[in-house]
Amino acid sequence: MGDFGRAAPSWTHDAAMPAAGNAASSLRGEPVSNFNKTDQEEEMHDRVWRFLVAAHAKDWVFDSSVELQRTRIIPPNKDQHYTVERYYAWLKRTEYQSSRTRYSAVGRHIAADIDTLPTTFAAICAVIEVDRQRAVAYSGLSNGLPPAMGDNMRARKYENDAFIAWFVRALNYRNDSYDFALDNLLVETPHEQSLAVDEALRRLSAFVARANRYDFCGNGTAHLTGGGVVIPSRYQRSGDQEVVLPK
Repeated sequence: MGDFGRAAPSWTHDAAMPAAGNAASSLRGEPVSNFNKTDQEEEMHDRVWRFLVAAHAKDWVFDSSVELQRTRIIPPNKDQHYTVERYYAWLKRTEYQSSRTRYSAVGRHIAADIDTLPTTFAAICAVIEVDRQRAVAYSGLSNGLPPAMGDNMRARKYENDAFIAWFVRALNYRNDSYDFALDNLLVETPHEQSLAVDEALRRLSAFVARANRYDFCGNGTAHLTGGGVVIPSRYQRSGDQEVVLPK
């Protein structure tokens, strides 16, 4: 891993595996573009990467499988077979000094996701705009361009759409995994810290709802706060019941 949780540069992962993946994709009949990536596409891939893997919880989202899928060596839907109990299993087998600390860990992981989602959404929105601009430019210039240019444009749109769809599935998987872990922790080691984790999950669910609607291009505070979608909490409490997670 490099800075900001991104994959560190590597000839194997950045050249050899993508070349093999492009060949495998072509054999499967999937569109493959040889366009250079725009800065917006590079940033989207960098920002989405942390949601596809989990460096803080080794391989609970199948890091090796993710890399094979990213480089297109395997089909683009392998992640659909992931099951939600792996995050809780990682929490359960990790030795903590206090059972309350597991709630703190879940809260920190959710908070880290929420903190990076606004910029991730913005990066995805920028790529959607790039694809729109490509289509507009091609429609006005297609008479003077070789047919391969149109094929490449449509293939890149397919690749970007597939990557965005992967992000949406990954975000849902994280949310479902956190939810599953909290439910199990409530039975295994019930503590008042569960309230704070549940509130964090409610905030994350707002972003999940936006992602499922492919609403990545919100404006103003609606964009920064998850669109103002209200998700009912699993707790119905009256009065000021705020619980602060221990550091």
